[in-house]
Amino acid sequence: MRYEWRDYSTHRRSLGVTKFILIGVGGFVGALLRYYVSGWIQQMAKDVGFLWGTLIVNLSGCLAIGLFSYLADARGVFTAESRAFVFIGVMGAYTTFSTFGNETMALFRDGENGLALANAGAHVLLGLGAVWAGRALANLIWS
Repeated sequence: MRYEWRDYSTHRRSLGVTKFILIGVGGFVGALLRYYVSGWIQQMAKDVGFLWGTLIVNLSGCLAIGLFSYLADARGVFTAESRAFVFIGVMGAYTTFSTFGNETMALFRDGENGLALANAGAHVLLGLGAVWAGRALANLIWS
């Protein structure tokens, strides 16, 4: 199964008000889950030197999106509305790292190994670079 890139311009126009509400409610649920799971794990770890809460949220999000994407692709158990709620809303707010992981695995699955590795490297290295650049820019503007 070839990985299908999303055309967000068409996708956005096809979303009805109901789907927007489902995404918003899902985002609310996902954000609260992230806050509580991350805080609970970090408190249990009692190790302020390592960000266990963020790691567990990202790993559990990757596990969940792997389960959900299998059910969506192989079993067809999600409607368009439930996909909007779960994938875009809940999972998008819980952790975008799970989307990155799912899309990268789809590239590997489709035999696009070089593209998958480039995608992983670009997200990590460019993401860290963008955080550094944002902090440097803020320092220039506000210091």
